[in-house]
Amino acid sequence: MIRTTRRRTLTLASPESPGRAAHVSAASGLVRVGSWLHVVADDSLCLAVFPLHGDSPGQLARLFPGELPEAPGPRKAAKPDLEALCALGPLSFAPQGALLALPSGSTPRRRRGAVVPLAADGSLAGEPRTVDCTALYAQLEREFGVLNIEGAALAGPRLRLLNRGNGEGGVDALVDLDAERLHRAVETGALGPEVVRTTRRWELGHAGGVRLSFTDAAPLPDGRMVFTAAAEDSRDAVADGRVTGSAVGLLAPDGTPLFLDGVDVPVKLEGVDARVEGGRIHLLLVADADDPTVAAPLLEAVLPVPA
Repeated sequence: MIRTTRRRTLTLASPESPGRAAHVSAASGLVRVGSWLHVVADDSLCLAVFPLHGDSPGQLARLFPGELPEAPGPRKAAKPDLEALCALGPLSFAPQGALLALPSGSTPRRRRGAVVPLAADGSLAGEPRTVDCTALYAQLEREFGVLNIEGAALAGPRLRLLNRGNGEGGVDALVDLDAERLHRAVETGALGPEVVRTTRRWELGHAGGVRLSFTDAAPLPDGRMVFTAAAEDSRDAVADGRVTGSAVGLLAPDGTPLFLDGVDVPVKLEGVDARVEGGRIHLLLVADADDPTVAAPLLEAVLPVPA
């Protein structure tokens, strides 16, 4: 069992809208760049940015215009469902790199992503641009039947997506995209099937009698990838369900499994950042309580495997 420590709660300086609480609740993706932590939430139109150190409230940066309904049902139907966040290399409009936020694709309305330029210190440095994922996701949906992209990590020549297989008919899978083609497609504002290199189906086992499914990914310098997974007893890729456990794993550069173990807290892990420090793999983790009144935690842990 992997031991975790609560580092802070993801409180905000101000809420996204007057009817919302001043915190991130549905944290679904996490990336550390420089001295900043960037968090996407699947029920928001904004990116949340937090200082790496201390517990100062985070700030919101809008990714999409408009407002979401406050009522849970209509909000769930209308949200962009951003589930994955990763750092990209330099782009023509982002010479210091950028953040790419990707949607789940679990419904036709959830196929709009965003890319945001970064400054040299890891802070945000420009206006977001929309990235249309429709053509890419349509191709992946034809292959997997049920689509639910939850993780993304750039490692060398590939950007690896993780498809979450929760719910009836769901498939856990690795989708490797060509990083060079991906960067060119982001420049044009649309991702198509030409960026796909390979796909590979996966089975992660169970926790509490419920199947574990991918929820996020983070790259390591040597091409390995840390991932999170959650066991959620849901009927499909859209509905929430009872969570029976979460786990953290490690994949070799070719996708071969190297390690998988559960965490010691009863949360639905949805975001991970991984760093090699002092010869060990240090993790930052965020979780989604599926309850807008509950603030998401930022946890930390160390993987019990060699760096």
